[in-house]
Amino acid sequence: MHSSHALAFADIDLWIFDLDNTLYPYPPGLWAQIDGRMGGFISDLLSIDAVEARRVQKDYFLRYGLTVRGLMKHHGVAAGDFLAHVHDVDLSPIAPNPALGHAIAALPGRCVIHTNSDQAHVSRVLARLDIDPALFAAVYDIEGTGFEPKPGPRAYDHVAAAEGTAPTRAAMFEDSARNLLEPHRRGMRTVLLPTQCDIASAGKNDPHIHFITNDLTDFLTGIVEARKLGGQA
Repeated sequence: MHSSHALAFADIDLWIFDLDNTLYPYPPGLWAQIDGRMGGFISDLLSIDAVEARRVQKDYFLRYGLTVRGLMKHHGVAAGDFLAHVHDVDLSPIAPNPALGHAIAALPGRCVIHTNSDQAHVSRVLARLDIDPALFAAVYDIEGTGFEPKPGPRAYDHVAAAEGTAPTRAAMFEDSARNLLEPHRRGMRTVLLPTQCDIASAGKNDPHIHFITNDLTDFLTGIVEARKLGGQA
């Protein structure tokens, strides 16, 4: 990281991390598992074929920011049932990354997770990563935000109210460019971890993306080292 970039984080004391594709990259096949289980759930629920189930799935995702929200709204689906089903996947391909845990532990201030997933999935992923969940002062999951998903403003309102930190003192790390638009509007520093997903990548070159990195551990380590050199730590 360039020193000028690190200086942009000199006054940050709230670090907000997305989970999937941010704290770890999806291993090959993992998203296919989740995506397939979503499609299977919808197909069984509505008695439709796989092609129509996928259309419904993507339509709800684009309209509501989260497939489960569309299913709740239009079909009375119990969110817990859907989330438990789609996250019942093999996480063993996720590689442990204790170095990332060390980098997060070294950050000054509070570290929290804000995810459109649920607490059970967060716990399983952190266990696979070999990252101590105690490093995160709070986890704001989709149930805790009243099923208001990112990128909707009310999802960020919930976290802001709970944390009570000025947004100019917060940084957010995400794999979805559209999920960083609202944090930028509020004055947060924004960092994108790019993926091959077209939906997530849309807008990655727009001004609301302040920084892009393919290596979160290295990025965070650079921030900590720069702050120490600058007497900020």
